[in-house]
Amino acid sequence: MNPLPSFAAPGTKRDLEEGETFTPRFGPDGLITALAVDADSGAVLMLAHMNAESLARTLATGEVWYWSRSRAELWHKGATSGQIQTLVEMRVDCDQDALLLRVRVGGDGGCCHTGRRDCFYRGVSYDAGSGAVTLVSRPS
Repeated sequence: MNPLPSFAAPGTKRDLEEGETFTPRFGPDGLITALAVDADSGAVLMLAHMNAESLARTLATGEVWYWSRSRAELWHKGATSGQIQTLVEMRVDCDQDALLLRVRVGGDGGCCHTGRRDCFYRGVSYDAGSGAVTLVSRPS
């Protein structure tokens, strides 16, 4: 494996927004939000989190790693399912506290542990008359 990159501390507001240095702003929990989208279709696949090590491993290997909050451990996406996410492009938002990962998915092409293509398979419906909020399945 390639040596893991390290990340400098964020600079000034101007540096964050206009500079050329990647200085990810991890939250108090040490995590940064990462949104994975299909590199070809642009479809949103999943939202997860990365810590400095998973971000560094992703850059060094070209395969996406996350931090599993529920298991409190590094998570090489697809290592057991075959749904390896190969990084095509990484973008950072204006204040460097969120990442957009354009990926291609191996195996059966799924991303969700439920067996679906993506994790956003339900819509939220609100009935103003009754105040009821329900989930409605949608096709992938």
